[in-house]
Amino acid sequence: MRTIDHWLTSPWRRSAVAAATGALPVLAFPTPALWWFAYVALVPWILLARAAPTGRRAAYDGWSGGFGFLVAVHHWLLPSLHVFIFLIAVLLGALWAPWGWLVRRYLGEQPTPGRGAAALLVLPSAWLMVELVRSWQGLGGPWGMLGASQWQVSPALRLASVGGVWLLSFLVVAVNVAVAVLVSVRESRVPAVASLVATAAATTAAWAWAPRPQVDGGVRIAVVQPGIVDGRDSGEQRFAREEQLTRRLAGQHVDLVVWGESSVGFDLGDRPDLTRRIAALSRATGAEVLVNVDARRSDRPGIYKSSVLVGPDGLTGYRYDKMRLVPFGEYIPARSLLGWATSVGKAAGEDRSRGTEQVVMDVGHGLRIGPLICFETAFPDMSRHLAEDGTDVLVGQSSTSTFQGSWAPEQHASLAALRAAETGRPMVHATLTGVSAVYGPGGQRLGPWLGTDASAARVYDVPLAHGVTPYVRYGDWPVHGALLVLAALCATEGVRALRLRRSGPERLVRPARTAHESPARPGR
Repeated sequence: MRTIDHWLTSPWRRSAVAAATGALPVLAFPTPALWWFAYVALVPWILLARAAPTGRRAAYDGWSGGFGFLVAVHHWLLPSLHVFIFLIAVLLGALWAPWGWLVRRYLGEQPTPGRGAAALLVLPSAWLMVELVRSWQGLGGPWGMLGASQWQVSPALRLASVGGVWLLSFLVVAVNVAVAVLVSVRESRVPAVASLVATAAATTAAWAWAPRPQVDGGVRIAVVQPGIVDGRDSGEQRFAREEQLTRRLAGQHVDLVVWGESSVGFDLGDRPDLTRRIAALSRATGAEVLVNVDARRSDRPGIYKSSVLVGPDGLTGYRYDKMRLVPFGEYIPARSLLGWATSVGKAAGEDRSRGTEQVVMDVGHGLRIGPLICFETAFPDMSRHLAEDGTDVLVGQSSTSTFQGSWAPEQHASLAALRAAETGRPMVHATLTGVSAVYGPGGQRLGPWLGTDASAARVYDVPLAHGVTPYVRYGDWPVHGALLVLAALCATEGVRALRLRRSGPERLVRPARTAHESPARPGR
């Protein structure tokens, strides 16, 4: 043990170890999908920060671990962003510095049982604040939220319907803290065990109490995934392939056909021939076709990514323009300063334009859908607002073609399970090149995934449910609770510091007294 402590006295070696421990949680996400590992993955990182010699060193451990975490969960961006992925990780990794400091503050040295119990509430709350800040779309959005690793666990999906992915993140971190306390802090093992019991009890209560989606109907939705199409005229070739696959759906009594993101590379206002071809597909299948246009608009300036609904008579008038764009991928923040990024990685040569509001589309058959485009499926608030607005089915249109062979397609497809569970609405995740997936209103997977090697059109029988989940009703209440915990912490620390300042330094020697029992006065 002393040898290890001596080895970690080097700041660079310690930072490297912190980065490595911070990267461990990535194994809980797809493709490895070791969901159970999430409940212990933070323990080495916590133990390292707890043993830091000073609070400042613990903050550096938090920062370094955050760097490792971000590089690990976004490693598939390396071919596109190159050195920028490390720069972004360094900047955003600083969000974990206060978390590292709090780990040592509550668990360092010989913590009292009270401090150990407080850590089980404070540290998960502080982690949620990190996830809240980095969830801002300008900082890259909520990709890799720790709770998202639980997308395939039925009890966790039930909890998501109560408090969203935020509640899952809180509980996962709380279990990690409890395990770390059990391993290293003998004095606080009782509250740690109590925390684990409480977590198990909360999960059981949510399983029994949270309202289950009541299925009250069903629809048949087809996903068209053309697969990889290369070449100079790839846009025309892809459209032809999608057209061919869609024609195979004739006679299968589908209610909606969904194409992936950027499935149409031409503005339909400029290409009435393409609109007529899609309308013919709608007539042949008996269903509206939701396509996704990535092109410069003919009716206003700018390039938009838009979900466009086409019926048997042509354009229906329903259109949703993507609101939350991918930093560097679809626009460059502060282009005047960072525009040179286009010469280093695959950054956007021209900024995409943003939409202004979400849209619920009536596709007939009594079916209302809420489209989301690619990156937007990672944001729980967007799907919650669509559920509030009366959508029956959430539809995500995505393209992860750039990241074939990486973990990105599977990670992206898994997010739809959480959005479905949170809202009690089924979700269709349609892509160009995989992974495409469909989930029921409880987050359960319906049918097989269409993998990255598939070029197919598949019909899914999708159950419908129209209840209101606690998460839709009450919103991000775990985040608000975490804010209250941290506000109380700041107030307590402030009062404590004020009392220490007023009391001044403790006297080490009692003042001498005179014969009349009054303090001696110097010079008298």
